[in-house]
Order: sequence, then C-alpha cells, then structure tokens
Amino acid sequence: GSVLAKKCHMLEKFFQGNPERILQWFSHFAATGESAHKKGARALAQFAFVNRDVCWEELEWKGRHGQSPAVVATKPHYFRDLDVLQTVENFLEYVPDFWSSEELADSVKDGEILQIDTEYFVDQFVYLMYEGNFKDMWQVVEDFLMEEQFSTLSQYILIHLDEQRLLRFLKTLGKLISPNAQCTKLAFPCCWVEVLLSAHIDQISLGELILLNCVIAKGRQLWHLMNDEEHEEERGRMDELVRTMNDLTDADHFALIKDFMGTKFPDALKWIGIQSWVIFCGLSKLCKSADSCESLFTGNSIEFRKAYDYSLVQNDGYSVSHTSDTDDKDLTRSSHKKRKRDKKRRRHRYDSDEDNVDQLLELGTFTGKRAIESQCGSWYLSTDDFSAPWDIADIPDHLSTCYLRVWLKWACFR
Repeated sequence: GSVLAKKCHMLEKFFQGNPERILQWFSHFAATGESAHKKGARALAQFAFVNRDVCWEELEWKGRHGQSPAVVATKPHYFRDLDVLQTVENFLEYVPDFWSSEELADSVKDGEILQIDTEYFVDQFVYLMYEGNFKDMWQVVEDFLMEEQFSTLSQYILIHLDEQRLLRFLKTLGKLISPNAQCTKLAFPCCWVEVLLSAHIDQISLGELILLNCVIAKGRQLWHLMNDEEHEEERGRMDELVRTMNDLTDADHFALIKDFMGTKFPDALKWIGIQSWVIFCGLSKLCKSADSCESLFTGNSIEFRKAYDYSLVQNDGYSVSHTSDTDDKDLTRSSHKKRKRDKKRRRHRYDSDEDNVDQLLELGTFTGKRAIESQCGSWYLSTDDFSAPWDIADIPDHLSTCYLRVWLKWACFR
C-alpha cells in the first residue's frame, strides 16, 4: 500500500475500462446516520470538495437535479445518489489531477485495494522491481524478509521453487548452519536436519530428504493420510511393515545398532527415521485405551504414574477427587444430604427434576468414572523423567520420537 500511494498513476490504468473494479472501490459512501465515507469513496468526496471549482460538474447524479457542495457538506449521505460508474469515468477522462492526488494516495496506503485483483498488482510490483528499478519496492521486500518469521517465509517461498532451486537453497542454508553440542545430543526436534544439512547434504537426494521430513516431522499427518480410503493399497503395505516390526527381538535391535555405528549418517538416518514412523503406526493401532497403554508401558519397562484426576466440582466451588470406592460412597452420601436440604427449599418446583439429578450423579460417580478411565488416560513417563503428562493421543508420537532420538545417539553420535 505504501508503494502504491507513491505510484497512484498506476491506478488510472487499473480502473480504465473496468466497471467492476470501479464499483468495488468507489461505492462506499456513508449511509444515513453515518459520517464517514470509506475506501475510494472517501478520496472521491474529499477531492471533489477541495477542488469543487474545477471538478464538481464532473459528478454525475442519479436524480433529475444535481446536488450542490453546500447541501452535500451538511448531508454526506446524499453522495449515495451519485452515479459512481459515470463519475469515475468522467474523472478518468477529464480530471487527471485526481489520479496523483493526496486524497487518493491516503485511501490506498493500508493496502486494502490490493485485494481487488492481487495478480494484477503483483505483476505491477514485479515490473517496478526489475524494469523500473524502484528502490522503495525493494525496500518493502527487504523489510518483509527481515521482519517475518523464517518458518512463515519458508511456507510462502519454498513451494514455488523447482527441485534444483530448492536443493541449491538447502545447500546454501547448510553452509550457514553450525550445529552446537546440543544438536549432537538431539536436544531439539530439528537437530537432525541441522546436522544433515551442515555436513551431509551432498550424500542424500532431495526426494529422500522430503521423505525423512515427512516421517519424522509430519508422522501423524502422514498416518491420517494413509488411512484414507483412496490409499487402501499403501495401507496394506504399511500393515505388513508393522507386523514385521513386531517380530523383531531385542537382539535384532542391538544387532542393527551395531551395524549402524559404522554407517554413514544419512544412510543410518534414513533407516532409523522410517523405522520410527513404522513404530508410530504400530503404536497408533495399539494405544486405544488406558489398559492397552499401561500394558505397553509395563511390557517395555517404562515407569509411569497416572496424571489424570477425574473430580466432581461441588456447588461451593471446591472439587472432590476420586481416590477410592470409600471416597465415592462418602461423596454420594454428602451429595444426598445436600440434595435433601435443597428439596425442602424447592420441593414444589423441582420434584421430578431431582429424581433425574439423583440418577445422573450416581451414574457419574460410579459407572461414568470407570468408563472415562477406560477410554482416556494421562501419564507421567520415565522416558522424559516424568517432566510432562502424556495422553493416549500423544503416546505414539512421544514414544516413536524417543526411539528416534535414542537410536540416533547410539548409531550416529557415539
């Protein structure tokens, strides 16, 4: 918008012969009870008042009689009787000063006009950058690149690169990366990428890198995609891989680790990354209930503590935790006493409703509690030193990531 405000003459060509664009920008005059015009309507009205001696006659009105500046000044909503299309066409032909005016520049500074035809303005700005060598345009681009987050820029820009340019970008990026000690400890999820790009980018193809990023960083999304009906054949192959994984023994895993210790980092990373995703798929099928998760923890020597606390909140604002059947009975007995007191005060109004409440509370106290606990769960795990609770939905992702980190440490960073 700031660039366009300095190049308002571009708008003259933008609106010429295009009634739709004219109406989209200049038809926002204030209605009855409103005091301010908007967008191009504000610019048109302000310019017409300031330069009424030379351009007021170019305003076309829908009624038989035109409106005078004095009348419209006191009743701004009269501008709604303006024939916007004919007026703007008159200004295009007879009022060239309007297209370089401060009024028009102020109306486009916020950039909202760009939404009318984004593709058109992109072409114009590219022309200003390369043909016109307009420094302000380059400054806008530079400011955007400096202020925007790198992840956002990647989403905007990288999708437009072909394979050669994308690979060139990754190689250039690798030269700017210097992995520190935390990377060799895999302290952050992106550490494997930094190590790969900084020292091994010439040893892996772009396709392999994209595959690794999918299985390591986007494993859950890939899993959901594979479960779509249209990928039934691929899902069958995946199920076979999961079954093969389940047949591996501890001895098999240790043998693989030993082999990888003498393998180049990219080759080891490819196998371990894919294997971690296969593990994620297997765990996603297995972890369907609290019992199945706890059985998994026990079978793999993972210490755990339950993190959830299903509690009822009393009317006085205090919660009562469920810790044992005795507590459940005490809670029920207390609830009955409170309901008896309430019945005395509201007997005539809520007799039938109280019976339903009794049934719901009893159901929630006993059956509901056990049903929820069987379908949901949250645990602190020894895999991260009990630092955060993990629920059923996140268990596969967490454990497969632990697998990836441990194997990479043993196979690649010893």
